[in-house]
Amino acid sequence: MVADIPQIFDREVYRARQAKASAAQAPLLAQVAEDLEARLAVINHRFEQVAVIAGAAEPFRSVLAASGKCGAIEIVPPQGDEALALEAGAYELVLHGLDLHCVNDVPGQLAQCARALRPDGLFMACCFAADTLQELRQSWLAAESSLDDGASLRVAPMIGVREMGSLLQRAGLALPVTDVDHLTLRYGDGLALMREIKAFGFANPLLGRRKSFTSRRMLLACAQDYQLHYADGDGRVRATLDILWAMAWKPHASQPQPKKPGSATARLADVLKTLDDEA
Repeated sequence: MVADIPQIFDREVYRARQAKASAAQAPLLAQVAEDLEARLAVINHRFEQVAVIAGAAEPFRSVLAASGKCGAIEIVPPQGDEALALEAGAYELVLHGLDLHCVNDVPGQLAQCARALRPDGLFMACCFAADTLQELRQSWLAAESSLDDGASLRVAPMIGVREMGSLLQRAGLALPVTDVDHLTLRYGDGLALMREIKAFGFANPLLGRRKSFTSRRMLLACAQDYQLHYADGDGRVRATLDILWAMAWKPHASQPQPKKPGSATARLADVLKTLDDEA
């Protein structure tokens, strides 16, 4: 743990929960694995040495193995101190799967991944962002405001699309691409959603969370508010998930390079005049 890095998440608790997670077949993981498969399909590259940083790594590993584009795949579980056991320059692909949203030192984590890549190696990541579980947040707020002396700390800051692009460049990676997938999953009720979050190892990991057990009365109040405001006509409830995807490459001479300022051979005014004449 780095002393001057603000500690927002309890990584030891998070790591322990991830180690016991039992939701490898959760609908969310299946959806994210499908997205990874589609993104990998358009990359014309062969990756002999691959590292997958993830708590529930099997869906990612399966997609990478089935793609026919990857050789040896090493699984790197999340660590409490955020230090990654990655050898410098050892990998052609590093995939960070659904963990960055619970990392205290995101720039440091990205720098470790960049250091582990060989030239022209690829870094990919996916993490929760923006409006993820906004319905559950609002229902917890309503329940705690009505039954307790105020809302507890449940909402963590999340990385934005533009911020991620800047962080990738700061880590020394090139050609960054970021985007967000907006997903809506449905559950029988709010309690089913909360059970899946717990099984997935993503129950509230904030350092400032309340350490006492949540009462049954509070859980039922949250579930009732969820049902009241976010249920569809068939009684099932919606859960919004925003998945931020990021991709960047370790610099290499073969990659497209931006031209130096002042190296243009034509004036913009001349180009625009030519287009006007052709119109």
